[in-house]
Amino acid sequence: MFETEIPDYYELLEISPQATQETIHRVYRYMAARDRPDNVGTGNLEKFTQLTLAYKVLSDPNGRSEYDAQRAMRQPSNRNPMSSTVDFMDRVEGDLNRRLAVLSILYYRRRLYPSSPEVSLAEIEHRMGFPRDYLDFTTWYLTKKGFITRADNSDFTVTIEGVDFIETQRATIPMLDKLLTSGSRTDDNEVCDHLLTSEPSSPHSSGD
Repeated sequence: MFETEIPDYYELLEISPQATQETIHRVYRYMAARDRPDNVGTGNLEKFTQLTLAYKVLSDPNGRSEYDAQRAMRQPSNRNPMSSTVDFMDRVEGDLNRRLAVLSILYYRRRLYPSSPEVSLAEIEHRMGFPRDYLDFTTWYLTKKGFITRADNSDFTVTIEGVDFIETQRATIPMLDKLLTSGSRTDDNEVCDHLLTSEPSSPHSSGD
């Protein structure tokens, strides 16, 4: 039933593997309305087709159970860092990409785990595959812009302003959409491991 390279339907719908049927239905309706081909400005036939297939599988209890089993067997234990596909070193675009990456990580964390939205700098560094020494300016900038905030324990979370930026700019910034679509969500197994020893991750920022 599934191909060798099994797509991640949870990532496609931007939901947790623990999402309820109600959540799956609600998120699908929202995303499908945005990407349906006849929607001028945001319509995307390819994405709409993928979303519909994901919904068809996950909305069926038996289909979802089979999919989850296949996903667990074939999903790699460690994801490639974002730096393997995103340029963080370019003098101009690299700095912007770092901010977008931090924001994307934190945004996903807030959406998937609202009760524990904090992400440590170590986790951000691990997810991006980028040295934290180069992230100081990024986190400083994002903090001063009000897009992220830092708790007393030094972990980061995305703010309402950060969420608004992501959701209003996603359609106009290709790199942001790319990060949100494929590269920003921390693997759930990694999240569980890190929750025992450290903290979550968050999107787009610079500075300590």
